[in-house]
Amino acid sequence: MSIRKNYETELKKVHDDLVKMCRAVQTAIATSVNALIGQNKELAREVIDKDRDVNRMERDIEQSCLKILLMEHPVAGDFREISAALKMITDLERIGDQAADIASLVLQFGGEKYCKPLVHLPKMAKLCKDMVKDGVLSFINKDLDLARSLKNRDDRIDELFDVIKKELIELIKTEKNTADQCILFMMIAKYYERIGDHAVNIGEWVEYTINGHHGGEDF
Repeated sequence: MSIRKNYETELKKVHDDLVKMCRAVQTAIATSVNALIGQNKELAREVIDKDRDVNRMERDIEQSCLKILLMEHPVAGDFREISAALKMITDLERIGDQAADIASLVLQFGGEKYCKPLVHLPKMAKLCKDMVKDGVLSFINKDLDLARSLKNRDDRIDELFDVIKKELIELIKTEKNTADQCILFMMIAKYYERIGDHAVNIGEWVEYTINGHHGGEDF
């Protein structure tokens, strides 16, 4: 097998493993919000336990990427693609951590009825899950339009975060006994907002892969 063919084989493995890591992270996001909605501590612990699998996937993909870089002197496009993959798995790993952090917060609720209906947090979680999926798909398919769409979708997450923050602040003012729950909800919303930011990062690394631009700067 030629060096180039071997490179393409190893790169396909990186792509396949990235998709698996992405699915694991998507599941973590979905399970974290389901645990929140149902106050399900078993589901919350499942997210925390499975975060170890995401960490292992990051290490495995990192090793595969380093193996490719050592295989031959990469041309500019090869270097950008592998560099982007290395950056993307860091974002995916952090997203997994944040889903686990959300699950840890779910464990802190005491089982009492929520002080407000959960309307906006599930919307944030779905947006995050879809953005993570599309970020990785845009990398696999070299889809620049899909990658760039993530920034606009993140704006919606930011809007929902602002709505949640205002509602919780008002609730604390009018019903002081809700403060503990409100603080937990605020922290959870902040974690989903950060997940959206990491998904945007993934899209920016896809742009770097395709044309050498990241965040409006030349590389």
